[in-house]
Amino acid sequence: MSKRKIATTAVRAGINSDLHHGAVIPAIHLSSTYALKGFNDKRQFDYSRTGNPTRATFAQAIADLEQGAVGIVTSTGMSAVHLICQLLSTEDSVVIPHDCYGGSFRLFTHLAKRGQFKLIVVDQNDQQALTAALAAKPKLVLLESPSNPLLRLVDIAEITAQAHKVGALVAVDNTFLSPALQQPLLLGADIVFHSTTKYINGHSDVVGGVLVAKEQALGEELAWWANCIGITGSAFDSYLALRGLKTLPIRMKQHQINANAVAEFLQQHSAVEHVYFPGLSDHPQHELAKKQQSDFGAMMSFEIKGGVEEVKVLFDKLELFTLAQSLGGVESLISHPSTMTHAGMEIEAQLAAGITQSLIRISVGIEDIDDILSDLDQALTASQG
Repeated sequence: MSKRKIATTAVRAGINSDLHHGAVIPAIHLSSTYALKGFNDKRQFDYSRTGNPTRATFAQAIADLEQGAVGIVTSTGMSAVHLICQLLSTEDSVVIPHDCYGGSFRLFTHLAKRGQFKLIVVDQNDQQALTAALAAKPKLVLLESPSNPLLRLVDIAEITAQAHKVGALVAVDNTFLSPALQQPLLLGADIVFHSTTKYINGHSDVVGGVLVAKEQALGEELAWWANCIGITGSAFDSYLALRGLKTLPIRMKQHQINANAVAEFLQQHSAVEHVYFPGLSDHPQHELAKKQQSDFGAMMSFEIKGGVEEVKVLFDKLELFTLAQSLGGVESLISHPSTMTHAGMEIEAQLAAGITQSLIRISVGIEDIDDILSDLDQALTASQG
C-alpha cells in the first residue's frame, strides 16, 4: 500500500497484533513484571515501569501519527513537560512563551528558581525579543501553537529554523490540535508532546501524556529518563487512550463543524467584546493557521462585556456547557482561565500574557450545534441583563 492516511493509521493501531489468540483488538497487559527466559536473558519487556506491551502499542501509534521515531507515554501531560526538562543542566538556558499554559509556566518558573536551568520568557511573536533570547544560545525552545488560552500562533517552521542555527532543540505542545490537525515534526521540530487527557483520548476519562522525538537517539535518551524518574503511563490508561485514538479524526471533524459555527455566533453576539479563534478570517494569524495546520481546531476564547460579575452570571445560567478544567472531550466545557487553568501564574504574568478577568475559554464539544448555540445565547443574554 501507499503511505496511509491519518484516519487509517489511527484506526489500525495495534489491530491484528495478537499472535497467540488472533484477537483483532490489542489486549491490555496489566502485569507489573515479566519472566526472564533464563539467567540474564530478558525478553522484550521485563518490568512495566520500563516497558509495557499496551503502552508500547499506544506510543507507537502516536509516533506514527506524528511521523517521529520514538513515542514515550507518560502519566500526565505535565509529566511529558517535566521529562523534557531532564535534558537540561544548570548552565543551560530555556526559552518559553510568555503566554503558555499555566501549568507549564509554573513548572518552568519554579524549576528555574531552584537553579535547574536559566529561564527566558518572551513573546515569541516579537522578533526582536526572540532574536535577543536566541542570542543566549539556549539548549531548548518551547513552543505552544495555538496558545492556551488566547489561541495565538507562532510560525513553527520559522522559529525552529532560527533555533537550530544556535544549536537549540525545539519542543512543541500540540495538545490543542492533536496530530490530526498539525504535525510539528514535519515543520522541523525535534519533539512534540501532548496531554492525551484531551483530544487524543477524547472522552474525559483518562489523565495522561505522550512525547514523540523526531530522532531515534533523542528518543532513547528521553525514554531512559522516563524510566529513571518513574513517570511512564499505566497500561490501563494507555488502553483507554488507544481506544479513544481510533475515533480521533472523525471526532475532530464534528468538533470543527461545531467550532466554526460557535465562533461566528460569538463574533456577532452583542454580549461579546472579542473572539479569539484562528478560523475567523479577521484573526491576525488566519493565514499562518492555514499554512501550518490542516484545520483550525475546536478551542476558542472570548472577552465578555463587563467583568467578573458578568462572567459569574454567564456560568450560572449555562445548562449544557459544563464549568470545568480540561478540554478536548466530546462534551462542551467552559472555563475562566485566570482562576482555573492559569491560576498558577501571578496576576502580573497573566495580564502580560493578555489574560483578563473577562476572558472565557471554551472547548466546543460534539453535541447538536443548535443546542450549543441556544445555550450560549440565553446565558450570554442573561449576563448582560
